Amino acid sequence: MPRLCGNDRANGAGTGLMLIEARDVSVALGGAEVLSHVSVRLMAGEIVTILGPNGSGKSTLLRALLGIVPLTSGRVERVAGLRIGYVPQRLAIDASLPITVRRFLSLPHRAGDAEAAAALVRVGLDGLGQRQMAGLSGGQFQRVLLARALLNAPQLLVLDEPTQGLDQPGEAGFYRLIEEVRQETGAAILMVSHDLHVVMAASDRVICLNHHVCCEGTPHVVSNAPEYRALFGLGTQGALALYQHRHDHSHDAGTQNHQHNEHDHV
Repeated sequence: MPRLCGNDRANGAGTGLMLIEARDVSVALGGAEVLSHVSVRLMAGEIVTILGPNGSGKSTLLRALLGIVPLTSGRVERVAGLRIGYVPQRLAIDASLPITVRRFLSLPHRAGDAEAAAALVRVGLDGLGQRQMAGLSGGQFQRVLLARALLNAPQLLVLDEPTQGLDQPGEAGFYRLIEEVRQETGAAILMVSHDLHVVMAASDRVICLNHHVCCEGTPHVVSNAPEYRALFGLGTQGALALYQHRHDHSHDAGTQNHQHNEHDHV
């Protein structure tokens, strides 16, 4: 069983309606097991970050929760009529294809002008509706994706490594924006990352995944620690934090055992 790590604040989240739950879920792709007996749940209004190395099954877990990939065992339950907004890991747009931000927000479902303008204001892109998508910076592009995801007033916002390719200030700004969205809309947020060293300070829970759930708990913010300042500097306003990540359990997988000793990722 995964160990619950830490006793940090939980922002009052996780005490209301359960939006989605995976119970003992396993997924195999191409004959290889990608997820093994994974159990997770997400409550209304909370921010959960899934961490793990490349190839650990993070994106597959998201797709399993959303019903996109078939399960080999276990089950996923979602609250009836759950509204979900999705920000993909990457989205390639042909630079030779002329498409404005405003037109993009109406794909695949048309959004009204007032609705689209409000969404752009919410993500800090007021007045960029007529800008070409191909001319946006990486950070602006991700904010447009977020704006589109917010158009249907989601109860659950799912983000698959949304800061990939952004620099540190861009990451920090995006994380602060996500926390603001949660505070203003009450939407639950499920994010994935491959970076075990960096998580959102705003997260209520962190799930460490490596084909199975290794550890689950709250992020440990050490904003005054020398290690934190050395890694992230002082300009992130607490949006990035070290995750003190302790394992003290063992796993049996066939003939293999491995023991996680207590350690910090710094």
